[in-house]
Amino acid sequence: MKITIGIPAYNEEKNIGTLLTALLMQEQKRTKISEIIVVSSGSTDRTDEIVKEYSNIDDRIILIRQPQRRGKASAINEILKASTNDIIVLESADTIPEKDCIEKLCSPFLDEKIGMTGAHPIPTNNRDTFTGYAVHLIWDLHHKISLKTPKCGELIAFRKLFDKIPEDIVTDEAWIEYEVRKREYEVAYVPEAVVYNHGPETIREFIKQRRRIACGHLDLKKRTRYTVSTVKMTNTLPILLTLFPINEPKKWVYFMGACALEGLARILGYYDYYIRKKKYVAWEMISSTKKVIG
Repeated sequence: MKITIGIPAYNEEKNIGTLLTALLMQEQKRTKISEIIVVSSGSTDRTDEIVKEYSNIDDRIILIRQPQRRGKASAINEILKASTNDIIVLESADTIPEKDCIEKLCSPFLDEKIGMTGAHPIPTNNRDTFTGYAVHLIWDLHHKISLKTPKCGELIAFRKLFDKIPEDIVTDEAWIEYEVRKREYEVAYVPEAVVYNHGPETIREFIKQRRRIACGHLDLKKRTRYTVSTVKMTNTLPILLTLFPINEPKKWVYFMGACALEGLARILGYYDYYIRKKKYVAWEMISSTKKVIG
């Protein structure tokens, strides 16, 4: 099974080299990474230089430069256009996959009914800090919900069923999920396909990130009538309650605080979408999420 890895990147000099190394060292039996396409959208740091160095070592690595920053959805469209394979893996440039992650992520495509798969993101934040706890709570919740009703993010794979996505969207993975389900393919969550990321380290950045995502989900629902599983309260609330740290009284405040922040972010996302009419196409980078992932 030949696959294409697509990586949208903007000023990712801290992690892009480590990510490319991790991809080149992937364990593969039933899959073959035949090309790794990095779309650098208006990067002003050493991202382009680092990718070019890697492409000189391995010709599977292809650098596509966008002189101006045009947003992640635009970069995804460049990947769709350049890809020569039917299976595309879309990986955020600030994540690092486990050595067998890509193989596990793509294996479900042996079933022709599967149109999209999602990996299991695990944050590297410290759970003992408030924001670290909040980040882990979000991804723990996503994990448990996805075990029942898949919702994919950070690292996904999908069949090349369409030529492009709208370039003014925020929640690109959710839009791809919509496109796949619209064509009556199934979406599969692959919990054993582990990928590491790093969430926001400050309350301000946490709210900024979650606010943008909430705004994007409202836009998706308005344009397609499609809602991802993690947005529906009937899915989230029962599972959220199972994550309450009953045996850790010190974390009770963290839990309630994290829930309050998520609620505030959703309200602000509603305000951004319906009142401000804001479009997060090329959003402001959250610096703490670009911390080096070992």
